[in-house]
Amino acid sequence: MVAVRSLLQNKLYAALNVFGLSLGITCALIIYMVVSYHLSFDNFHSNAANIYRIVTERHGDIITYEPGVPAPLGKAFRRDYDFAELVARTATFEDAQVTVENGTQKNLYKEPGGFAFAEHTYFAIFNFPFESGNPELALSEPNTAVITRRLAEKYFGNDNPINKRIRFGRNISVQITGILKDLPLNSHQKTEIFVSYNTLGQQNNWLAGEDSWNGISDAMKCYVRLRPQVDPGIVEQALQSYASKFRQDSKSVHHYKLQPLSKFHFDARYGGEMEKKNLWILTLIGIFLIATGCVNFINLATAQAVKRTKEVGIRKAMGGSRSQLFGQFITETALMTIIAFGVATGLTVMLLPQVRNWFEIPLSLSMIVNPQLAGFALLLVVLITLMAGSYPGIITSGFQPIIALKGNTSPQNMHGLDIRRVLIITQILLVQVLIMSMMVVTRQMQYIRKSDLGFNRDAIITLPIASGYQKAKTVKIQMEQINGVENVTLCYAPPASDDHNWTTTPYYNNDPVGEPFQVSVKAADADFIQTFGLMLLAGRNMSMSDSIQEFIVNEAFVKKLNLASPEKVLGKTLDINENKGLIVGVIRDFHDLSFHNDINPVAIFAAPDLYMAYAIKAKTQDLEGILNSLERIWRTNHPESLFEYAFLDDDLAGFYKTEMLMLKLVLVFAALATVLGCLGLYGLISFMTARKKQEIGIRKVLGSTVGQIVWIFGKELVHLIVAAFLIAAPVVWWAMQKWLNGFKFKIELGPGVFIWGLLITLVAAFLTTSHQAVRAALQNPVDSLQNR
Repeated sequence: MVAVRSLLQNKLYAALNVFGLSLGITCALIIYMVVSYHLSFDNFHSNAANIYRIVTERHGDIITYEPGVPAPLGKAFRRDYDFAELVARTATFEDAQVTVENGTQKNLYKEPGGFAFAEHTYFAIFNFPFESGNPELALSEPNTAVITRRLAEKYFGNDNPINKRIRFGRNISVQITGILKDLPLNSHQKTEIFVSYNTLGQQNNWLAGEDSWNGISDAMKCYVRLRPQVDPGIVEQALQSYASKFRQDSKSVHHYKLQPLSKFHFDARYGGEMEKKNLWILTLIGIFLIATGCVNFINLATAQAVKRTKEVGIRKAMGGSRSQLFGQFITETALMTIIAFGVATGLTVMLLPQVRNWFEIPLSLSMIVNPQLAGFALLLVVLITLMAGSYPGIITSGFQPIIALKGNTSPQNMHGLDIRRVLIITQILLVQVLIMSMMVVTRQMQYIRKSDLGFNRDAIITLPIASGYQKAKTVKIQMEQINGVENVTLCYAPPASDDHNWTTTPYYNNDPVGEPFQVSVKAADADFIQTFGLMLLAGRNMSMSDSIQEFIVNEAFVKKLNLASPEKVLGKTLDINENKGLIVGVIRDFHDLSFHNDINPVAIFAAPDLYMAYAIKAKTQDLEGILNSLERIWRTNHPESLFEYAFLDDDLAGFYKTEMLMLKLVLVFAALATVLGCLGLYGLISFMTARKKQEIGIRKVLGSTVGQIVWIFGKELVHLIVAAFLIAAPVVWWAMQKWLNGFKFKIELGPGVFIWGLLITLVAAFLTTSHQAVRAALQNPVDSLQNR
């Protein structure tokens, strides 16, 4: 009750402490949930230590990393070696449309996870249990599929889904032969439809081939479960025999590596979603925010101790022991920490939807009440109470009764200013690092958004092709008649795509040995160049004929061949995956990937069997009317397919999801760190005004003006901020230069970022502390000198 009464008598002090602690605890709880979720990925599989994915490290003029492998590799490895107990191949196609026929009724569904053609051994390697069906036989026959319980209920309700049929992809009809339990949320596998591997040829005949060792698609994965005690290094040496045997005619070298299951989620080179270093950075930020809350608490508590010296003196004069007084301060701290924890829990619940949206992870309220998080919360309460309460408790309970009753606290009684300065400098340093980092990231993202990509990305609408080529041509002609549509092209993918990339070895000018670089393949018709505004530098466009094989290449292709001018390649032969023809044109370079990557050599050629999308260039004046017209044409020609369009510029934003998340996080943490830093400065000035109370009184008696006294505190702030800046500036330069080095196209890091970072912290600091400093300067000197 004494602790409660004391807090009620000092409401502002208690409110500031609870506010600071609750912000730090909220961040700690959210960060703990995010980090725990990511670290739990794929840890539920038995034999996890023996599960690997074969990936490709490609050495040519540069080193590139591919999560996929040549399609025949899995079958050959299973046949030739006994290192693995099990081998399984999968070919995944995301963003699928599924048609479910239930009697005369047809229902259409969009599945972002798409479908995967999988060998039946996949379910022996990974722990995805069957609810019904035989795991060994469910995918043994063509046109059979296994789906999860969630999809079974979504498609068929309470009906038995076994032997029911669904359609997807290129109108592939499959019979359901098994039901899986719902996949864990912390799994790298997001696909919930698994189709027999021997059905793959109906979707992509090239991927289904067992003799193509040159091209690699990200869709094709190969998983193995090694026998116990098998050395992965020996397996990798054995895998190299395939590169030697089947890629003798290539100037680029494939290295097939084993990637452990534990790294699937964390290795960004091969498509991992979260790098571990980012989790450790988040963890350090959480620790720092908690520590900052504790430092602010200590500063405010020791400043408050001056006002409580008479209370301490009376308690000691009445027989109160030092341990009793210390216990009271610890109790007050514990009470404020518990209140702060309650506030933080409420804030965490409120922020969960936003956190889910930002991090794109399925955090839920159930994670807040689980025993693991409860244990973490209890540990936090104890640690914060001890860290924040011990020092003020020791200082205050140690006052001498006579001195305390006089209300006199000399520098000897209230020591530790230098420690506080170091802690405050650390807080300001973090604020400056985050503010300047935010400015760098913002400028880089603005640079990307405003840069010329080499092709037109504005008002480009993409639609999936839902039929064969002949019908797609008919639909294209109808789309071209829409008022406001400038051009339409049929293509495998737009010039730049986040998930439809295909690279392979080119064979130039009848050379039987492939070139030492990979070419990015763009299958498209002759309208591709005009639709995307690609600039022709030499030669001509491809002919409109489907029977004549011709190629358009870019400047990067010419440079890789060390040719002096684009005209040098015209009329030369090019062979790409057994598609052989003449190079008839050269276009200006364009960004076919994100700004993280160099501009790749590109080859564009007609391949009707590979077209997957319509790309429509529209005028911006009446986009809504154009979309309505497109939908009418779609529903007329594809009544059984969903009308799903996308704007190219939205798709391209997917290249920078990680950077945009980083920007949001830096912005939030910069705001939090600024608030906590200002609270820390408030606590420091409170401590200094209490400590210098008598000095200020003497200065005023001797004639010092208000401005001169305020400058005592202002000078202290400037010293602290400049000291922090001298450390923060080189840290930001090093860290941001390293981050920018991850981009091949980037801004230059100039002095403006650092100047603005310093000015912002100076302004924030003076706005926070000026009121206190002025109030101390205006205080009547009689009040501070009466005990003298």
